[in-house]
Amino acid sequence: MTATPTGYVTIVWDAKAKAGREDDLKAFITAAVTPSRNDPGNIDYESHEVEGRPGEFVIYERWETRAHLDAHLAAPRMRELVPQMLELIDGSIEDGIRLLRPFRPAH
Repeated sequence: MTATPTGYVTIVWDAKAKAGREDDLKAFITAAVTPSRNDPGNIDYESHEVEGRPGEFVIYERWETRAHLDAHLAAPRMRELVPQMLELIDGSIEDGIRLLRPFRPAH
């Protein structure tokens, strides 16, 4: 992941709960959102449940710089949360991460 030309970093993370763990993953994400929103450099941190697809979630994040994102990912609480998250999601964390690059029409 790299920063955009304007400096900020936008991430979309798709997560799917393991069978039977849908409510657990939703509760886990709900508890993790507010602390992440309070991290230095956070612009947006929003969680979404995919309508009509129980247990599928999307997290949308924007950070002022890549350094702010890296600090968030390296925070002690994140090191504690990752093993817990892996017990709840189907697949890996990395499989669901997408970096977005903004663009605008030339006109």
